[in-house]
Amino acid sequence: MAQRRLSVLGLDVGRRRIGVAGCDGLGLLATELTTVVRSAFAQDVQKFEAIVAERQVQQLVVGLPYCMDGSLGHQAQKVQRYAERLAHALDLPLDYIDERLTSVEAEAQLKSQRVSVMRNKARVDRKAAAIILQRWLDRRRQNLAPARLVQDSPYNEP
Repeated sequence: MAQRRLSVLGLDVGRRRIGVAGCDGLGLLATELTTVVRSAFAQDVQKFEAIVAERQVQQLVVGLPYCMDGSLGHQAQKVQRYAERLAHALDLPLDYIDERLTSVEAEAQLKSQRVSVMRNKARVDRKAAAIILQRWLDRRRQNLAPARLVQDSPYNEP
C-alpha cells in the first residue's frame, strides 16, 4: 500500500512577519520556504492561499510562544487568535507546538553559518518556522513509531 504524501506548513507568527516552512513528502525534514510580511488579514490569506495551493498543504502547525513557566501569555493568545482565523480561512486543520527559544536557536544556527542576524530578520523567521515544524514532525514520528519490546518482560510471548 502506497503511503500518502504529507504536506504541512510550519508557521512562526510574529507582529510584522510570518516565517513559513514546509516538509518533504514523507514528513521527515522541515525546510525554510518564505517569509510573509503581514498586512491586512485578507491580503495575508491571499498569500497563504497561493502557498497552500502550490504545495497542496494538508495541515498548519503554528508555534505558540509559551511563557517560560508554561503558561499562555498575551502574545501566545494573539498568535492563537490569528492562527485560528487563518486556518478557518484556508479550511485547514491546525495544530500548535511549543516554540519557546526557537528564535534563539534559529539565530545561533545562522550565526554559525556566518549569516548576519541583524540584516536577515526574515531569514531568522523562516529558520524558526523550520525548527517549529521539525519539532512537530519529530513528535508525530515518535507517536507513530511501533512500541519496542522490553527484552526481559514477562509479557513477551516465547
